[in-house]
Amino acid sequence: MPQKSGLGRGLEALIPGGDTAPAEGGVTYVPVGHISPNPRQPRGDMDAEELGELTASIREHGVLQPLIVTPIEASGQYTLIAGERRLEAAKHAGLSSVPVIVRQATDQQRLELALIENVQRADLSPLEEAEAYRQLAEDFSLSHEEISLRVGKSRVAVTNTLRLLKLPDAVKNALIEQRVSEGHARALLALPTPEAQAAALHTILARELNVRQTEELVRKLVGERPPSAPKVASLPEVAELEERLRTSLGTKVTLRAGRKGGTLTIHYYSDEELDALMARLMKE
Repeated sequence: MPQKSGLGRGLEALIPGGDTAPAEGGVTYVPVGHISPNPRQPRGDMDAEELGELTASIREHGVLQPLIVTPIEASGQYTLIAGERRLEAAKHAGLSSVPVIVRQATDQQRLELALIENVQRADLSPLEEAEAYRQLAEDFSLSHEEISLRVGKSRVAVTNTLRLLKLPDAVKNALIEQRVSEGHARALLALPTPEAQAAALHTILARELNVRQTEELVRKLVGERPPSAPKVASLPEVAELEERLRTSLGTKVTLRAGRKGGTLTIHYYSDEELDALMARLMKE
């Protein structure tokens, strides 16, 4: 069965100064058995249905986007940098070899590039993304700002995602199993103890609370006075603006309209988040 190649620069352009294998267009073919998984791959599980669809496509058309690998000294073996799902699907499709682009890469670059690929494809769960950020921060001493520049996320978003690792196992498991969303999990972080977070999780699941209802529950549990009802009904435009602000700033934002003007509340959960928000707002 003839191999096909659909070339594109892809992530290989993100490794400066890499050595390309001597093949036309920088692409060569490597036996699938000669490629080992990336030990720094942040993704834990693959969606079986998506893997099945990719396998069927590869069986029909071949691997259209080359994998990126790095050589293991002079052994003829390679470590995968990016393309884990394509490699697995190629194995399922019965391919003996796959197109690759060979690059020299450090351990840190292997993690960064696997993370970038998965973030761009939205393949990671919130906790997998948080764990990858933790490795970059702790194993390679990168600041939150440096991580944000590498993955194309705001510094506040990186910090907020990392905070998910502080949640108790009960909440983490609910997030992994998609019984709650990342918005629910972030709201629970405002509670002072793991026991309080786990108890609130039970209430959320039992009452099937949405994110906004969860935020109201957390406010009550920490003793905050609920905000007074606005004098005028909230307009759809207000809700849309609130969501846009949340997305832009990477944190919880409350916008309340009154008869004349209104209030905008921006929430933060650490001194570092406050610094990042101030720098972002002052710059803009």
